[in-house]
Amino acid sequence: MIMSLEELLRAAAKVQSFLVRNGWQFCFIGGIAVQRWSNPRFTHDIDLTLLTGFGQEEKFVDALLQELDPRREDAREFALRSRVLLATTREGEQSAEVDIALGALPFEQRTIARASAWEVRRDVTLTTCSAEDLVVHKAFAGRDLDWGDVERILIRQHGKLNLPQIRQELKPLLELKGEMEALEKLDRMLATVERRLRAKP
Repeated sequence: MIMSLEELLRAAAKVQSFLVRNGWQFCFIGGIAVQRWSNPRFTHDIDLTLLTGFGQEEKFVDALLQELDPRREDAREFALRSRVLLATTREGEQSAEVDIALGALPFEQRTIARASAWEVRRDVTLTTCSAEDLVVHKAFAGRDLDWGDVERILIRQHGKLNLPQIRQELKPLLELKGEMEALEKLDRMLATVERRLRAKP
């Protein structure tokens, strides 16, 4: 069964409650953050970054697998190898997929440090990454869907974004990936959005 957006956000809130109880540092990224900073769109999973550092990943993964169900038989080994835990919430037929990135890089640390609370409903508040860090994540991922999200973020948050910060964070990540053309694509998209908004009456 496909969860409604409201059900997904409530599932994310339950995951967040577990993380907060453990005193862990984290923030939601991906589709959850898109709901905050871009135009709301359908998303079927919960993406978040959990700050584990290097060397203590097993402690976090084992605790998470006591709270969440694995999506693959070797979920623990896969998480320790790839630094992403693939799990689902325990909501019966209404379970939600959860992708938890085990964060340790300086950018991931800064992303979590810059995260802030988003009041989704009166009884649901989620901690998401900033709009700038969401642009960085999306531009780095580089799929068509991601670039569509970037464009909508640039439009909705026009005049509010720290563009130098975005470029400063994105450039070294792209250098590691060896795909610097994404930075040029972002600049072209920025120019296009600027022209389009300026032309509006």
